[in-house]
Amino acid sequence: MPEFNTLSILIQMINFLVLLILLNIIVYKPIRGMLKKRKEEIDSSSNLTDELKRNIEKYSTEIEENIDSTRKLGLKERIGLRNNGLAAEKELLQDAYSQVEEALGKAKNEIKEKINNARTSLQNEMESFSHELAEKILGRSL
Repeated sequence: MPEFNTLSILIQMINFLVLLILLNIIVYKPIRGMLKKRKEEIDSSSNLTDELKRNIEKYSTEIEENIDSTRKLGLKERIGLRNNGLAAEKELLQDAYSQVEEALGKAKNEIKEKINNARTSLQNEMESFSHELAEKILGRSL
């Protein structure tokens, strides 16, 4: 009986090895291939995700820098326009003041001229009134 036992063990071992080889060929290799392919896809997706994250960070930084520079440029432009407006306002006010001073000077000259005319006319009238009054008071002509 020992031969049967040894032979049986030997057959069982061969059977086990054949089964192991067949399982390796039929089941394990395809599963390992799929797992390897899946790992490669995951690694590829992970690399793509990392690259996209870097691009997002890079572009967001560029956008923030562009926004900051645009704000600074806008602020400079606004200050420049404000200064130009203030200068134009100052110039307009100076023109208005000079026109007012000129008009005021003309008005003063006209008033002085009218006062002088009125004085002259009053003096002439006063002389004639004083002559008339003296004639009426005295009752005779002078």
